[in-house]
Formats: sequence, structure tokens, C-alpha cells
Amino acid sequence: MPNVISVFSGGGGIDLGFKKAGYNVLYSTDFFKEACETLEQNKIGEIVECKDIREVDFKDLFSRLNIEQVDLFVGGPPCPAYSKSRFYRKDKKRALEDENSFTLFEYFRGIEELRPKVFFFENVHGFVYKPHQAAFNYLIERSEELGYTISWKVINTAEYGVPQTRERFICVGVKKDSGDKFIFPEETHYIPEKFDPINDKNKKPWVTCGDVLSDIDYDFPEDEKMQAGSKHKDLLKEVPPGDNYLYFTEERGHPNPIFKWRSRYWSFLLKLSPDRPSWTIQASFSNNMGPFHWKNRFLRISEIKRIQTFDDDYEFYGDMKTQWRQIGNAVPPLLVKIIAQEIKNQYFTSDKNPIRKFQQEQLTIEDLLESNPV
Repeated sequence: MPNVISVFSGGGGIDLGFKKAGYNVLYSTDFFKEACETLEQNKIGEIVECKDIREVDFKDLFSRLNIEQVDLFVGGPPCPAYSKSRFYRKDKKRALEDENSFTLFEYFRGIEELRPKVFFFENVHGFVYKPHQAAFNYLIERSEELGYTISWKVINTAEYGVPQTRERFICVGVKKDSGDKFIFPEETHYIPEKFDPINDKNKKPWVTCGDVLSDIDYDFPEDEKMQAGSKHKDLLKEVPPGDNYLYFTEERGHPNPIFKWRSRYWSFLLKLSPDRPSWTIQASFSNNMGPFHWKNRFLRISEIKRIQTFDDDYEFYGDMKTQWRQIGNAVPPLLVKIIAQEIKNQYFTSDKNPIRKFQQEQLTIEDLLESNPV
């Protein structure tokens, strides 16, 4: 069973995905106390350590864990500096100029000191945007310096069966003496408006919010205590399912426009539709920033867990907003599991990479023909 060292583990989305794919999570760490409590409660791995990443002694893990080799090093350095919000927040610096840019450097310190066979790196899709080029270049150049061949892809999680159109940057690095470049698994689900009858004929339609929430969509009296939409709660009720504040703009043909086109964040008064996946679940709970339920209420913790593909019995530690933060920050475990299984197939099984397997089979056939001529 391949072993895993996890950093910036948060509420455990990456760790859980690798565990579900049959890996042994030996060590997890995060600075957020409540996230560490969550990891402890759900018993994903063997050791959970709550500390600043700069204080983690990676070299000491070999003796602490009684191992000689690290198979997988995984993690997603905190991402605000690469997010879309930095295009609007002019008071905040971006990429490597941000005060938290050390997290990217610390991630690669872990790789340098542990020398894992494979590493898994996750971040927001904005990581590849031109304004963040310095950080992206650092990832490429540092991987090369340390002797790793990398593959990267911006993934829409809905194309892998997650009920959420959440885009994430995923990079897999492989030691150059451990095998060929990683090949990402093919998408399994199609997005209806982009359906290609040839390329998508064997794929399933995306998973919708209605698919995953209908059986727990109960009405509770407490839903009325704090109404979604804040001072705009009456406007929220007018927004059709699957729409947002743009419904009230002149460009959309509203008879009495209230907002200017693209004058607010996309998530302002954003309402889910039961007929499509959710938009990205944000890390912070807000009174007027969605997505909200199509019944004009806030989503519940049980619902955003399903949207993020956590099991119903997976418990998050802390109050409601603290739990929301952990869930919103997480990588959907289902997506991680699919990629983790493919990593295992390519580097930790006898069959390994499907291309190499095909080449081996061809060689075997040729050998048979040579030794048994017709």
C-alpha cells in the first residue's frame, strides 16, 4: 500500500481521496486547529500535527514514521493570492508578492527533503493566469531542479462526476527515474451545452444538485431565522433558479434595472438550480453571496458536504462557519480519488502506465511469434 505525506491538509479532502483510493496516509499537518481536530475525528491517517508549515521537520519524519521511502507527497498551498478576488482587491498583492507566498516555497522544501516518488499539487485555476506567471514558473523550474517530470491540467470537477462546476489546477510530478510522465484520467461526464456526439458518446451527463440533494431537502423552521440575501432577500426570491444579480440588469432585459452589468461578484444573489451542478462552494459563509438553495435559503452543512462529495458521516469540527470554511477550502474527495487511482495504476502496480503496458504486450506478442513461427 503506497504511503502518503500530506501538508496544508485542511479538512481532509485530499487525504480522504487518497485513502479511498487505497493509500496509507501516514502524516497530515495544518496550521488551522479546527481542521486538525477534523482530521483526528475522522481517523484518516496515523499522525496529525497542528503547526506552521515552516516548523515542520520533514527529514525527521523518516524516523518518526519508521519508513525509508515516501511514495506520495500531497497538498494544496493556500490560494488567496492566485484567486479571482485579487483582480478586484487592489489593496492585496498577488502571487509571489503576497505575504503568504512562503507556502509555495515550503511545499517544495518538503519535496526536496522527502524526495517522494510522486507529488500531487493542487491550487485554484487562477494559478496559471498571466499575472501569476512567476509562481507558475517557480513550480516548473523547481520541479526540474529537483528531478521531477510534471504534468498539469486545469480540471472542471463536474466532468468527473462532482456535482459542482469547480475548476482547479492539478499538477502531478514524477521522479525522472520512477517512470514516464503522468497521464491524467479521461473525463467521465459531459457538460450538456458542450456535448460532442462523437467524443462524449460514452460519457455520463453531469451530476446535478437535484441528484444529490433531493433526499435531504427538508423544510426547517430555523431556515426563516436568518434569511438568505440579507437586505436583498426580497430580490433573491425573484431570481430564477440558476441565475444571479445579473437578472436585474438592463442587458438582461429587466424592465426596472437595479444593478449595472458586472458590477458585483458573480456569486452575489447566486441561486442554485436543481437541474445543474452547483457553482464553487466558497470558503467563507456570506449573507448575500451564494450559491443559495433554489428555495431562497442558505445551504446547510449537510448539503455542501454532498456538493463537495464528502460522505454524510464525515464529521467537521467547530461551529457552522468554521465547518463551512473547511468544506469550502477542500478539494472534492471524489476527484482526488479518481486521480489517486490513476497514479497508483501508473506507478504503484505491476501493470503501471497503460502505454507501457501496451508496449509490453506488443513485445510479448512479437516474442511469441518469433519463438513459434507460423
